[in-house]
Amino acid sequence: MKKPAPQKSFASHPWHGITPGNDAPEVVTAYIEIVPTDAVKYELDKESGILMLDRPQRFSSQCPTLYGFIPQTYCDELVAKRCAERTGVRDIKGDGDPIDICVLTEKVVSNGNLLVRAVPVGGFRMVDGDEADDKIIAVLESDLVYGELQHIAQLPRPLLDRLKHYFLTYKQIPGEGKRSVEIAEVYDRPEALEVIRRSMKDYDRVYGNAPTTPVRSRARRPVARKSRAS
Repeated sequence: MKKPAPQKSFASHPWHGITPGNDAPEVVTAYIEIVPTDAVKYELDKESGILMLDRPQRFSSQCPTLYGFIPQTYCDELVAKRCAERTGVRDIKGDGDPIDICVLTEKVVSNGNLLVRAVPVGGFRMVDGDEADDKIIAVLESDLVYGELQHIAQLPRPLLDRLKHYFLTYKQIPGEGKRSVEIAEVYDRPEALEVIRRSMKDYDRVYGNAPTTPVRSRARRPVARKSRAS
């Protein structure tokens, strides 16, 4: 009897092949590229979907949280338009990348290249030159320390200051011209959800509906969350 041919399976592309989650934008799937202990900066190779070494961390600045992006999001026209509306800066464009996300957890995660479920609580409206480069701030779902937090104002101020310092300095190289990078606004959960919605629409407009792999999760009871004006 002839043996059946072995089935081939392929890993899903972390950006295009995985959904942002059935509960997005309220709860999102995040792909983590780097963790606080990384001495080098990892970044997804957009063509292959493989995590690659982008560059060694040349200086002491390290991201204090899990850091990655939300799959099937794209920082393009709608995100850039929102940035221009909120900051008054003209001629802003999207940076052409998926939306970045920082995920707070009290647990030590040894390495990236993994998926987590995260609850957005706010974000930084970062402008890098003439490009919108939003950073969503989120907490790991069900985290024992951060999991119950709902607004960015509830996060420890020193931690937010460290995040600001990291994003304002990690691209600066001594001896070279100063980059025009600023955090034009720190926003709360409702605005973070709006940015994510826009980035999902930007993705659909540019890439359409690609075959995806849903992320399995246990059935959960809906959690009532309070919201306030950003």
